[in-house]
Amino acid sequence: MGMALLWGLVSGGAVLLGSIISLLVKIPKKLLGFIMAFGVGVLIGAATFELLQESLAKGEIANTIIGFLVGAVVFTVLEAIISSKGGKHRKRSAIPDEENNKQDSKKQSNNQSSDAESGAGIFIGTVMDAIPESIMLGVSLIGGKGVSLLLLLAIFISNIPEGLSSTSGMLKSGNSKKKILSLFIAVTVIAGLSSLGGYIFLDNADPKVLAFISSFAAGGIITMIGATMMPEAYEDGGALVGLITAFGVLTSVLLDHLG
Repeated sequence: MGMALLWGLVSGGAVLLGSIISLLVKIPKKLLGFIMAFGVGVLIGAATFELLQESLAKGEIANTIIGFLVGAVVFTVLEAIISSKGGKHRKRSAIPDEENNKQDSKKQSNNQSSDAESGAGIFIGTVMDAIPESIMLGVSLIGGKGVSLLLLLAIFISNIPEGLSSTSGMLKSGNSKKKILSLFIAVTVIAGLSSLGGYIFLDNADPKVLAFISSFAAGGIITMIGATMMPEAYEDGGALVGLITAFGVLTSVLLDHLG
């Protein structure tokens, strides 16, 4: 039980680590895109080799397909809602120009309101990304098995650039360093509790239920990658991000083989 909480805190803590790095060091935009692209590749591999394979091993193909599609649709709907509240910038190191050029007092007041909304949206969006990943970490420990190294590294690697990007964007939006750190500390705690919850509440679950949850998480993760991480990576890193993403997928293949 303690290990489930620990690994959840470790994976979620990568967002906090990325945030701290961003506050201390100015990361070149292109490098940020490369890191994001590598994280995309590793996450794609983890969703495929870990979550979907696990789902297929425990359930029927129809169960896996339904779970995957439901996860993708649910994430898409939530992403649309959160984006309207400012959460679309949680993986962005920059903010729209029009939000940076408020001239008169009325516009300045509106900008302050937008900053508060953006901070809340980024927090909710980051939590939304972290929960399914962390639950699956907890599930991977069920039965006395060790934590899934591939899934843990995939989440950790992808969370660092999320912390880097969103912190940079939130700073440009006028959010204080204290507020930013508080938000990501909360995300870390929620990730740990989600992993613990996955371990406790799904310990005796029917294999078909676990299969559905695995494919549901995979659908959500893949949709999140396409909606947020890939656009950010290409925007910052350019054409080379495709190659770096391929290296990320290859890395996940090697980790899966070694595991």
